Amino acid sequence: MSQTRDYAIGGEPTRLDTNQMRPTHIDLEAQSPISPAHDTDIKFATSPTESVRFRKVARSNTAKTYRPEQRGQEWRPGQEPGIDVSGPGGVGSQPHLSQIYEQCDITVVDFSPEDMKMHHLGNSTLRPFLKDPRPAWANCRWISVNGLSWDVVELLGKDKNLHRLAIEDLMNPRNRTKADWYSDHTYMVLPLQKLIHFHSDSDCDSDCSDGDDSKGSWPDDPPEKSKRRKKKRRLWPFYRRKETEKRKQQSQKPRDTSAEMLDPIEGLVNTPMSSTTKGSLGQTRTLQRYHGGPNEERIVFMEKHSALASKGLAVGVEQVSIFLSSDNTVISFFESSAEDIESPLIRRLNTPETILRRCSDASMITQAIIDAIIDLAIPVATAYQDAIGDLELNVLTEADVSHTTSLYVLTSEIVQFRGNISPIINLVNTLRDHKSEPITTPGLTGRPSKFTSSSVTISPMTQVYLGDVEDHCILITDGVDQMRRAADNMIDLIFNTHSSRQNESMKQLTLVTILFLPLTFLTGYFGMNFARFDGVTLNSDAYFWKIAIPVVFVTSIYLMRDMIRYFVVKKLQRRGIVKTRKARKVKEAKLKRR
Repeated sequence: MSQTRDYAIGGEPTRLDTNQMRPTHIDLEAQSPISPAHDTDIKFATSPTESVRFRKVARSNTAKTYRPEQRGQEWRPGQEPGIDVSGPGGVGSQPHLSQIYEQCDITVVDFSPEDMKMHHLGNSTLRPFLKDPRPAWANCRWISVNGLSWDVVELLGKDKNLHRLAIEDLMNPRNRTKADWYSDHTYMVLPLQKLIHFHSDSDCDSDCSDGDDSKGSWPDDPPEKSKRRKKKRRLWPFYRRKETEKRKQQSQKPRDTSAEMLDPIEGLVNTPMSSTTKGSLGQTRTLQRYHGGPNEERIVFMEKHSALASKGLAVGVEQVSIFLSSDNTVISFFESSAEDIESPLIRRLNTPETILRRCSDASMITQAIIDAIIDLAIPVATAYQDAIGDLELNVLTEADVSHTTSLYVLTSEIVQFRGNISPIINLVNTLRDHKSEPITTPGLTGRPSKFTSSSVTISPMTQVYLGDVEDHCILITDGVDQMRRAADNMIDLIFNTHSSRQNESMKQLTLVTILFLPLTFLTGYFGMNFARFDGVTLNSDAYFWKIAIPVVFVTSIYLMRDMIRYFVVKKLQRRGIVKTRKARKVKEAKLKRR
């Protein structure tokens, strides 16, 4: 007999009869026979924990992971959900988290309607800063973390008592857009999409060389190739311009630079930290890499043939996590694009007349962050509109099957782009419809909790301004839907155009066949070896044409009778329509004169 306590209920210890418990998944025939003299051994062997130890060991063919070399793929089936930062070492059953380290840029803004102070911190200075309490004058605090490092997450998780499930979602780089409500804080996660430039330190040299390629050969060209190019330029001046444009287009394509700047482990691309400036390089996943899966060859191909690649642009995607605490504190985690969000918001907080400064509401800071994320997606939609406009001109002027590849890649990117924007509408509606309802989610320690109301409040002002964010999302999704339909229509137009061309070719071949079919018959007839052929011996070659022309005419009219009938009927119908329109115009003119 053993004792056990049901900690989920908090009751008294109960007796557990191990003799009556017999798990159904244990093979009893595989157990070794035991003599009746050892009664205590029998009871011990049939316990549910010890009997499993004596099970026959068998090799399993279950593949529990697939390419677990990227961050976020350390999960195993049956693993304890969540990450407990209060465990031994702060990592619990996932010791690999301690290896996730990078130098983070942490910005802390304390503000009230009367004053605003900003602090710039790092990984080492965050701990002493959190030991000091928030100033009494500060009504609201915003902590913005640029970068994902476990030591920073652990400190903030312990300081704000963040839920273990939220910590797990924060460390996982791929989550669905959602909002999780806990007793004293709310966790929100959504993707940030922005337009990025592909460039490296050698871009200036390549740009400069493009400007001087008329004076000599390009670097990396062998002498023989350089001589051939010079000879071609002397012979054909237009070839020189064509080669220059081709060289510039190839230099703008990201297939060379992205290969240099690709991190093979994380699948990240070195891009500017800010989407508006060309500063230091950060780590950003492109749209194809964010949704591409483990197939690296497919990702490289899609990036090479992207509609924005010829412009030297791409779409960067990263995950943004936001914690809204009940003590009027907001904690935001960015992978590399915190500057794009912080700069406009700090300018607004630095101005006493702005709404953010006057209300000093943490939920309004959350709304401002989400609104800024949506604003960064607007240039992406505009770039795709420009790209699909160029493709539409190419398709309308010269429809070629090769355009279908670009249209397919563009459609794939548009679908992924819309798939990141559309769930944000549900997130916004969740925040707008939130009420302080009873919840029973346990806290960080896992202890049982009573029915309590969530102390996280979304202010009425925030609910009003979240409607503006929803409008922006709907406008973007509607525009993306139109672009997707236009791309599908262009693909149909290309194939319809090619089918029409083939039909015209078949029509021409049919006409030629109809014309030459009777001539071929007559030629074969007059070319036969008759012993006596008066039509040939008594007449000249004009006799052949006297017979051939009427035969060809009659045969053509007979074989093309349906086509001729359709042409005549269409002409008559068209003439009747024109006469009816003229009569109506004359009648309207007479009525006006009256």
